[in-house]
Amino acid sequence: QVQLVESGGGLVQPGGSLRLSCATSGFTLDYYAMGWFRQAPGKEREIVSYSRSGGGGVTYYADTVKGRFTISRDNAKKTVDLQMNNLRPEDTAVYYCAANWASSTMPSDWNYWGQGTQVTVSS
Repeated sequence: QVQLVESGGGLVQPGGSLRLSCATSGFTLDYYAMGWFRQAPGKEREIVSYSRSGGGGVTYYADTVKGRFTISRDNAKKTVDLQMNNLRPEDTAVYYCAANWASSTMPSDWNYWGQGTQVTVSS
């Protein structure tokens, strides 16, 4: 049974940093693409970043977070992290970890989801 559990959310001031972590179980992490999505109030869920399966290290970042966020995975520890730097108020959202056989920027293409963790960027 695939399980994804996010942690690390919270309240941070603009310009600050947070590190989200997704603990995985029930599948072999190296065989799956892993993604981070977010959903702000009144908005649709959107892609933040993904990491493709295999050892190629291929990643994708939305333009809004490129240069500020970094996705990383530790297949031995079965975790996927999202380091978020220089946070902005517009980054405020619930952040979700997702897993799927193939990578995609469309939330509807991903099969497995965590419960989400709230990130609030405010002074």
